[in-house]
Amino acid sequence: MNRKTIIAIIIITLVIAGGIIALTAILPPQNQPAFDVATRFINLAGTGQDELAMALLSDELQTYVRDNCPEGSVSACIYAYTPSEWGKLMRDGAAVYRRSIRDGEAWDIQLIATYEEGKGFAGICIYNRVEEVAPDDWRVTAWSGFIPCDDANSGLPNLRSDNAVNRVP
Repeated sequence: MNRKTIIAIIIITLVIAGGIIALTAILPPQNQPAFDVATRFINLAGTGQDELAMALLSDELQTYVRDNCPEGSVSACIYAYTPSEWGKLMRDGAAVYRRSIRDGEAWDIQLIATYEEGKGFAGICIYNRVEEVAPDDWRVTAWSGFIPCDDANSGLPNLRSDNAVNRVP
């Protein structure tokens, strides 16, 4: 190959790589409505913003929280799953989308969260089931997990099962 061909191949490769990087930055999964609801819910509940977090739950799950969580607080339920030595969710935005499985019209979504004290990028795995309850109105209908991602049961197939750890409802 001559020098011009090699330069052309390098330029084309860089343009393609740049395009892929740009698309990844512009279109992250969190921009999808169901994924956005899942991440916002965990970030809000994990930082004590109960009123905003409750609004992202289905009516049935709101009833469950009022009837079963300490003081009817969704944040109190979430805090109860994690050992105190982990601390709280680092900040709003510390839980991010990891992967998902479509289940009919619903989404089973796995998130990974970072906590204040030593539970970081290996992370804490969390599951949310998100369903469209009305046109363009996505709500969390179930959750489970809040376990280290290196736990044998932290994969999405395990977290979405009916007998998953910390499964609600």
